[in-house]
Amino acid sequence: MGIEQAPTEQGKESARGLKDSSKAEERHVEAEKGSDLAKGADRFEERARSSDGRSAGDKQHD
Repeated sequence: MGIEQAPTEQGKESARGLKDSSKAEERHVEAEKGSDLAKGADRFEERARSSDGRSAGDKQHD
């Protein structure tokens, strides 16, 4: 859920905290890795492929 869609102030604060911690973790991983993580569709494909070496499209056609 996005920050703006949270129904309560507590929910909005929680969403902000999650977004901030996710951003910090991503920066940490990128620093360790030495390069940026893939974003968007590239990230989806990277994660799908990492599990068994096959693309998401290949998995759908089985």
